[in-house]
Amino acid sequence: MLAGRRRRARPLRQRVVVGPVMAGHATSPRWAAVQEAWTSACGGTGKQKIMIPKGDFLFGPLNFTGPCKGNVTIQLDGNLLATTDLSQYKGNWIEIMRVDNLVITGKGKLDGQGPAVWGKNSCAKKCDCKILPNSLVLDFVNNGQVSGITLLNSKFFHMNVFQCKDMVIKDVTVTAPGDSPNTDGIHMGDSSGVTISNTVIGVGDDCISIGPGSTKVNITGVTCGPGHGISIGSLGRYKDEKDVTDITVKDCTLKKSTNGLRIKAYEDAKSMLTASKIHYENIKMEDAANPIIIDMKYCPNKICTASGDSKVTVKDVSFKNATGTSTPEAVSLLCSDKIPCSGVTMDNVKVEYSGKNNKTMAVCNNAKGSSTGCLKELACL
Repeated sequence: MLAGRRRRARPLRQRVVVGPVMAGHATSPRWAAVQEAWTSACGGTGKQKIMIPKGDFLFGPLNFTGPCKGNVTIQLDGNLLATTDLSQYKGNWIEIMRVDNLVITGKGKLDGQGPAVWGKNSCAKKCDCKILPNSLVLDFVNNGQVSGITLLNSKFFHMNVFQCKDMVIKDVTVTAPGDSPNTDGIHMGDSSGVTISNTVIGVGDDCISIGPGSTKVNITGVTCGPGHGISIGSLGRYKDEKDVTDITVKDCTLKKSTNGLRIKAYEDAKSMLTASKIHYENIKMEDAANPIIIDMKYCPNKICTASGDSKVTVKDVSFKNATGTSTPEAVSLLCSDKIPCSGVTMDNVKVEYSGKNNKTMAVCNNAKGSSTGCLKELACL
């Protein structure tokens, strides 16, 4: 070796060796091996890698907590199955907290095994229901990336992104039956700089839900269906919620979804917040129900106190090049009497009824804005 030249250090790698599907208890050697691998990788400097090899592996809850000294990659090539024994869970299934520069990648799957417990979900009947475990939760993760993996049949949300900054989610598949309860594909809240691209989502609730406090969100190339569409909200359910702003949804397809592009706020909102600078462009509808919705009187399952005017402000919302087929009511803008929606624009919105002997229509209440180049039946602004 020439004098003065340093040999480049190889990245450190941690391989997780796990056995075949069997017990899956939180005290099993397999669980301990994964937790120990995380502790080692998180404590190492430079680039660290945890590898989950091909195969099916049953696991109880996993908690990966930082901060870490280096940059950790989780290479998921196997299929992780969540235990269906709810007594093992104190919260979520896989939770990663306070880790910067995290990468989760691979061709493997996170199977929540939701069908075994969906019958225990009572959230359709009462507000104070017991929340079942989410599959993958990212809390306080900065400059992270999730790519390539599949999430399926979560007990509750498939992926929950909370108080994260500059997250990239790409080339991910999320799947669950269209009638599975509360199986949102990707939910985010109090996060900024989240990008979701080239992702296919078919679930029983919102394909993507953008909660309070979300800013600078960019969604492109997403296919949604079945599911409840790409939603902002619900807004105003709790006190002290933060604004939602700078949201772009572009080049997406909605296939037989029960909703399309939706902004929803509780009529009895507990917070005064604003949803603004929201732009939808190049959206293709394929037999989508309710393609364009602003609902300021949202009251799921009639279990809220549906009274009064919403305290949520919705403004500067644009819909451009939304085309395809839908159910008859293609546009529904139901805004608050007290705080009307303002700055709403529709440009080249041409969604036609997919059946026969009918046309699409629009309903606009307390919405102020303009329509350009739209089907005349939809130009209600």
